[in-house]
Amino acid sequence: MHNTRLDGLTEYPFQRLNALLATATPELPVGQHIAMSIGEPQHTPPALLHTALAQNPLDWGKYPPTPGTPEFRGAVASWITRRYHLPTTMIDGDKHVLPVAGSREALFMAAQLCVPPQKNGKTPTVLVPNPFYQVYFGAAVMNGAEPVFVPATKDTGFQPDYASASSDSLDRAAMAYLCTPANPQGTVATLEKLKAAIQLARKHDFVLISDECYSEIYDDKPPAGALEACAALGGDLRNVLVFNSLSKRSSVPGLRSGFVCGDADLIAKFNKLRAHGGAVQPVPVLNASIALWNDESHVSENRSLYRAKFDDAAQILGGRFGFYRPDGGFFLWLDVGDGEKAAHALWAKGGIKVLPGGYLARPDSAGRNPGQPYIRVALVHDRPRTAEALQRMRRILETSL
Repeated sequence: MHNTRLDGLTEYPFQRLNALLATATPELPVGQHIAMSIGEPQHTPPALLHTALAQNPLDWGKYPPTPGTPEFRGAVASWITRRYHLPTTMIDGDKHVLPVAGSREALFMAAQLCVPPQKNGKTPTVLVPNPFYQVYFGAAVMNGAEPVFVPATKDTGFQPDYASASSDSLDRAAMAYLCTPANPQGTVATLEKLKAAIQLARKHDFVLISDECYSEIYDDKPPAGALEACAALGGDLRNVLVFNSLSKRSSVPGLRSGFVCGDADLIAKFNKLRAHGGAVQPVPVLNASIALWNDESHVSENRSLYRAKFDDAAQILGGRFGFYRPDGGFFLWLDVGDGEKAAHALWAKGGIKVLPGGYLARPDSAGRNPGQPYIRVALVHDRPRTAEALQRMRRILETSL
């Protein structure tokens, strides 16, 4: 006995990667292996985190409230307002904000919130960029929706144009996932594109799910956000939910702390859903999160480290393998011709783990997997280790492909 929707899920990308690499034994010893396959920040967490977590130890003995604390919601609302230069009355922490245990679980649960049994008398659809973050696909399948993959390729600027989906897909749409900066490509949706996506969602009455967890790691200028687009459209948050977290911004993926902000009616319903699911954050984590959202100095230092690594990547890989400097995030999306072949060679000859791009995508109507030629490389280690890995990677790719 099991939920048969599970049968519609494919293996998670890292399970597929483990199976691929199981056929190779790296030539280098274990101490020289470098994992660049997973987006797990390895920068040292800010010192203020430890101080904040150590305060008020008796709070560990309290059941955490599902909606968090007024102080947490207020800190997030204030950060959003500062970051996106919003009117001071636009975001009300008590109406528009909920804490989440990292954005991943909330992005998955969002489909439980937004996907009805039917829409216009038919099976609902969930619009997903292709390539995509695997959670989007899993959320759609497990909630009985049909995932509709919309190209996010070089031809589209590595961002999906949901207006290009069929009229049937749009009429049945319950929600659409938009990741900006994008995982894996590192591209950013402009303010105009975000406004267009929001207007499309309102026209067809679906929820735009804006995944902005990489928003604070950028190269040149701060990426626009969906809440900023809402402000430009008059301040209404209808049909919009924005997700962000401290994992990338503050290099604390283990803290599992993020937020969802948007449409007040959806937030109230999300609070009801999460009360049943028990996905809550301990009060000390909420308090530590407040300290992190209120501080920008550690974020600036973190961002500078990534910029330096992209400087190194441009010097080492520039002009090769379709290298381009991403606008945001910490991934390289390299065109190596055959992502699986390259990943296997890099592991066998260099002890470097990267993720084949085909594992992050689905074949299009012509049977072509848009991620197949690519590998995703996560620049999450310190600068010397990252540079060493990139040098090693270049030598192997130039001689093995």
